[in-house]
Amino acid sequence: MIKTYKEIMCSYPTGVSIVTTMDQDKPVGLTVNSFASVSLEPLLVSWCIDKKSSSLQAFHKSDTFAVNILSEHQKAECFIFADSKESDRFSKTSWERSANQLPILKDVFAVLECKKVQEIEAGDHIVLIGKVIDLHKTDHKPMLYYQRNVSVVPE
Repeated sequence: MIKTYKEIMCSYPTGVSIVTTMDQDKPVGLTVNSFASVSLEPLLVSWCIDKKSSSLQAFHKSDTFAVNILSEHQKAECFIFADSKESDRFSKTSWERSANQLPILKDVFAVLECKKVQEIEAGDHIVLIGKVIDLHKTDHKPMLYYQRNVSVVPE
């Protein structure tokens, strides 16, 4: 059943995001495709993190996070931040701290900076819900994830 479930879910097209936060003075981030809009009033978003993730404690301790929605030309960043063995992800990409002191990747499609409002245990993952406190959008096209590949959103 799990194999079929994975086949179904990888055939469901999604965007690709890297969620970031600060762990004391060190940036932390990972690639996710579980990002979703939750509410317009107030502006709420959600994403999921595996309970076995090495980044879990940083996101658990932090009260803010940023969702960096990748642009079409950020395939390298997608896979760097998805690699659980990669220990120095931020040295391999361009980033800066936002006014809210969150690590923001450069040249992304969009960024949503959030204040964490809730964590929910859900099976082998934790669902994090955040209230959008700031957002930025560029003219880049977003990246698409489909059947374990990344591509450009078609015109």
